[in-house]
Amino acid sequence: IGERLIDNLKAKKVKNMLQHASTGRKAFEVTLYNREVRSAVKDNKSHLIYGDHWADNQIQDVEAATETEALSTILRRYPPEEGFVVERMVRYEH
Repeated sequence: IGERLIDNLKAKKVKNMLQHASTGRKAFEVTLYNREVRSAVKDNKSHLIYGDHWADNQIQDVEAATETEALSTILRRYPPEEGFVVERMVRYEH
């Protein structure tokens, strides 16, 4: 049953949070990776600071009033100058 539900959600490309965002705020799903880690892993090496899992896309949920605020929060947490790349951001529908 669980796999069928996951396949259904993927097919519909539906994004839903288990819990609604606070009043006046929206929820966003952000996909990001680290380009330095990705490059190191391609060369069969590891990054000195970040784990190899950062070579793959990682998903972070962010609650913010606007898309700009959500992106700003992500960029503070995962700075581009440290190799982080935001691949996409999707607003959750509820």
